[in-house]
Order: sequence, then C-alpha cells, then structure tokens
Amino acid sequence: MPAASAVVINPPAPKDLHTCSNPEALGISRVVEIDTTGGPAFGTEHFKQYDFLRDEEVMLTFDDGPWPHNTPMVLRALGQLHQGDLLRDRRTCRVASRSVPGGSGSGHDDRQRYLSHKDLTKNPYANHIEQAKRESEMGVSAVQRAVGGSIAPFFHFPDLQQPAELVTYLGTRDIATFSTDIDTLDFKLHRPEDLIESAMIQLAKRGRGILLMHDFQHATAEAMPELLRELKAGG
Repeated sequence: MPAASAVVINPPAPKDLHTCSNPEALGISRVVEIDTTGGPAFGTEHFKQYDFLRDEEVMLTFDDGPWPHNTPMVLRALGQLHQGDLLRDRRTCRVASRSVPGGSGSGHDDRQRYLSHKDLTKNPYANHIEQAKRESEMGVSAVQRAVGGSIAPFFHFPDLQQPAELVTYLGTRDIATFSTDIDTLDFKLHRPEDLIESAMIQLAKRGRGILLMHDFQHATAEAMPELLRELKAGG
C-alpha cells in the first residue's frame, strides 16, 4: 500500500536538484524524508504497510562494507566523472545507501546493524531479549563513535532475520527498520552479467524497489557501471 503521509514526507526540493553536468548520470528526481517516529518498517520482502518509492524508482543498498577494493569500485561507478563525497555531494547525480556492521562504521552509513552481526533469531539472543537489545544499542553507539556524530535512525537486521519483539523495541526508540524489496542474489550469482540480468528481470516485474547488494562480492562491484546504464535505459 502507499506510504502514509505521516511516515514519508517529500520535503522542499533543493535548488540544485536537477542540476547535473554529466548527461549519462541517472540524476536525482526527488528527496525523501523518513519520519521514524514509532519505528516504521520498510521493504516488502518482510513488511507490507509502507512503501516510500514511486513507480520506476530504485534504492540501491550495499551491505556489509566497506571493503578495500570493491567499495571504491562501487563508488567510482556511482560518481562517474565527478569528484568529492559521493554520498553527500548531489553533484554526483546519484543516491546510494550503505548498511554496515556496528563495529565497522564508515563516514557514510545510513543504517546500522547489531554489533556482532549475528542472527538474533537464534540463541543466545532468541531466549535472552535483553541481551539482544544491548547488542543493538552497542551497534548504534559504535557507528556513532565511528562517524563522530549523529546518524540516521534506520536499522537493518543481520541476514534479514527480524524478531518481532526487537522490531517493536526499535520502534520505542523511534528507529525505522529496513528490509529489502528485491534480492539481486549476488551471493549465488558470481558473474556480473548474471547479477545484472537478475536485478533487471525482477525490477521489470515489480516496477520499483529497494535493491539488495553486497559490496564484498567482487561481481557486484564489477557489475555496477553496466547496471547503472541499464537502470537509466529502463527508465
């Protein structure tokens, strides 16, 4: 169902929203502000209530990084010919998001994970909810220390295993939970062309989506330039 206005807000567009010196870039069509009050959950693979994307919009996510060789390849593809801070500078004409383990924070994180990156539906956490809560708080704190300031109140569970009690707990902290809409299957597909085909076929069927990738997979990094070209060609 469409996202409720109380959760997803389209703020006034910045003046340079449509300004991009690279004719090959995808461009930025709008900016979305997420109201995380009460801890809404996004990603139709697990949550059906809200969807902040419009038709033909794609959110690219890169989990479990950064990695020394693959992550710079992804950033170069996103930035193309532009220089500077790729996830903050709108001159790049791209938007990307990252999910990192709490103990490996970088300066561009918009979602944090549990400190140990362990499946919280399994023991010891499954039978000790307070231990799982502590793990979440330590993960948030670790990322805050790493970036030296505040972070977006978004959360991504390890292995997409989301115990209902912990989703509820995050809601009491006004932290939104993010899952995914489309899995590129880059754990199984080790050729860039196969990953691109998988992503585009699924997007053609669904029409939009949060696209899950992992930049520790070298094929994902190799696929990025062509994937971005095909996304633009597909509208």
